[in-house]
Amino acid sequence: MTFDIALTLFTVLSVLAMLASNRVPADMAMMGALALVVLAGVITPGEALLGFANPGLMTIAALYVVAAALRDTGAIYWLAHRFLGQPRSQRQALGRVILPSSLLSAFLNNTTVVAMMIPAVQEWAQRLKVSPSRLLLPLSYAAILGGTCTLIGTSTNLVVDGLLQKEGMPGFRIFDLAWVGVPLLLIAGTYLVLVGYRLLPEREGIVEQLESAREYRVEMRLPEKSPLAGKSIREAGLRSLTHGYLTEVIRKDTLFTAVAPDMQLEEGDVLVFVGAPECARELQRINGLKAANAGVDKLNLRNHQRCLVEVVLGREFPGLGKTIKESGFRTVYQAAILSVSRNGERLSGKLGDIVLRMGDTLLLETGQAFVEQYQYRRDFMLVSPLQDSAPPDFRKAPLAVGVLVGMVLLNVVGVLSVLESVFVACGILLGTGCVTVNRARMMVSVNLPVLVVIGASFALGAAMTQSGAASWIVTQAFSDLGASPWLALALVYLITVIFTELITNNAAAVLMFPLALGVAEFCGVSPMPFVVAVMFAASASFITPLGYQTNLMVMGPGGYRFMDYVRVGAPVSVIAAVVSLTLIPLVWSF
Repeated sequence: MTFDIALTLFTVLSVLAMLASNRVPADMAMMGALALVVLAGVITPGEALLGFANPGLMTIAALYVVAAALRDTGAIYWLAHRFLGQPRSQRQALGRVILPSSLLSAFLNNTTVVAMMIPAVQEWAQRLKVSPSRLLLPLSYAAILGGTCTLIGTSTNLVVDGLLQKEGMPGFRIFDLAWVGVPLLLIAGTYLVLVGYRLLPEREGIVEQLESAREYRVEMRLPEKSPLAGKSIREAGLRSLTHGYLTEVIRKDTLFTAVAPDMQLEEGDVLVFVGAPECARELQRINGLKAANAGVDKLNLRNHQRCLVEVVLGREFPGLGKTIKESGFRTVYQAAILSVSRNGERLSGKLGDIVLRMGDTLLLETGQAFVEQYQYRRDFMLVSPLQDSAPPDFRKAPLAVGVLVGMVLLNVVGVLSVLESVFVACGILLGTGCVTVNRARMMVSVNLPVLVVIGASFALGAAMTQSGAASWIVTQAFSDLGASPWLALALVYLITVIFTELITNNAAAVLMFPLALGVAEFCGVSPMPFVVAVMFAASASFITPLGYQTNLMVMGPGGYRFMDYVRVGAPVSVIAAVVSLTLIPLVWSF
């Protein structure tokens, strides 16, 4: 063993330990490892930085912009509710969770899909009177499985594809992986619906109950040409909100207090909802509803610039003792009051006639600069923004969906590569205003740590190859297997699964890629089955909440414990291994 091999293996093991312990940020650990192998002369600075120019990395960054456009236009919410419909049983609800989340994850970032689906699943759990823990973990698993069906479904596939092209081999087309991914999704999905469902716990999540939350009275109206006009309240999905409920309907001069679910909605109706602060955010995402407060329309702000903010009136607020109309709140603060809560209870009556008092909690729709401007002034004792509360602009949703479909088709027919088609889609979405430049820049910057981890992990992969560490491991670990490609393929898959459960999927894929090539060379066979095995194994994180971010995202809302993942996910992991190791050699022969 040479010094370079020993140093590289020490660096890789140290990174694995740091990532598994979760005590050091992943991007810092990776960049530290990159610096060490460069300073030690294992690889050159140019080789270390090649990963940041990899097509796979650039494609991932551009896909964040596409996902932002689908969120900002409301297309992702429209698609989800279109697929989900109105389930009539718990098992049907689970099936409808798996279908749309897996389909969306095949073309969008898994994290985005799960973040968008969690409120819908919680809504179902409330309506079906079941614990959200019966539905949320299958949501994460379905997103992971759906991501394996296409090249752009998960960043892992794009990273490995970039490494493959760097080695001078042809890359994958967008649907090449579907030969294994689709059967895996169908078999594992069937298991979750028929068997895995029984293993899920009945446990409360950490979602606040309406009884203990700050209650608001929020009014929304149906504008002209609203797509909800002519639908019943039930068909519009207004009887099953997660954070509030419909109490009244005001139609011209008539007030309906006993609102029946079959009541037909009409243009101009004012709907009165009662619920937690998040109720207003939830209502904004329903296509066909607008805030009934006329002051909202007078704010000189575009949709992406708006957000919901809670403020508590302080002793020095100048409008104390005045009505909202007399205080001129919108003019002074460039913010529209949606509702007022006092002592945790909603205030009813005409909004403009409410007399403001110290300690009142106001729910505002305002610009994103409001928090920075007023959080340290004495007008308010507290300024608290609601996360991700900008209202979608549903008018451009069909255009965003059309661009997504066009992006896929351009690659499928071979006109453009994956990177080129994604760049074209980004250009169209930016040019048509489906997403703004600032929003696109923010999405990339927010996900910068993920991109840094991927880019730096390429350097570790290069160090494994250049130092000879990959060849040394292959010789030591695989010499006893003879030259059996089947056993070697199974071992590569198993090691990758262990890595991805302990660290991150992308890091596991990059570290295993040179080993996969070395094993293929040792066995004297094609490297393609081993490369594809790394792709699928790196995504097969079902047993722990650490390996895949979506597993961690549902842990709190579902109230899950570590053993829940082991009990439900271990059979899914076994299914994934059996299906992948059976089909991969049939599609990509040795």
